[in-house]
Amino acid sequence: MDLSFFSWELISKYVLNGFYFSVQLTVVATLGGILFGTLLALMRLSGTPLLAIPATVYVNGMRSIPLVMVILWFFLLVPILIGRPVGAEYSANITFVAFEAAYFSEIMRAGIQSIPRGQVYAGQALGMTYGQNMRLVVLPQAFRNMLPVLLTQTIILFQDTSLVYAIGAYDLLKGFVTAGKIYGRPEEAYLFAAVIYFVICMGLSYLVKRLQAKIAIIR
Repeated sequence: MDLSFFSWELISKYVLNGFYFSVQLTVVATLGGILFGTLLALMRLSGTPLLAIPATVYVNGMRSIPLVMVILWFFLLVPILIGRPVGAEYSANITFVAFEAAYFSEIMRAGIQSIPRGQVYAGQALGMTYGQNMRLVVLPQAFRNMLPVLLTQTIILFQDTSLVYAIGAYDLLKGFVTAGKIYGRPEEAYLFAAVIYFVICMGLSYLVKRLQAKIAIIR
């Protein structure tokens, strides 16, 4: 095994663009997933069957299907329905937001339910509406409680971005695979890719642990 062919030129030419796309996909899927996941969580907790049932069906359905299948279905079926190709990058962004919303929804639901009901009643006693209570009292505390879990889910999400290989999107793993093929060193390329994923995810996990300790001290 020879790793001497790795150089900054190789990284900048084949890997960096893939790394940028993996990071961009992680950020978009996290922000979109939290936004739509919060809406789904509020729908499930609304107590109104008209809102709770569709949200429950969506969340349970998405959580029961492998992500790679959702990616493939969207990439292959949507162009047939709309009559034009969507593109691998757009497909990946839309699919990841839709899929991660189901997981972030469950995290947010648990966070909202962790807030004592007494605080909600206190807000109601002060004349707050349901929306004001959620926006000013419940959600800020729920986000702080769930921040370590949200960040852990984001790390898993970053690892899952490698699944976009199935539709040919140029992500971090694809960059290494391309470099390995061109230089005739596929084994070394896969090994180096694994090391990079490990270093990034371990670094982020360490930051999450520091954050958990900080939040525990504040409490």
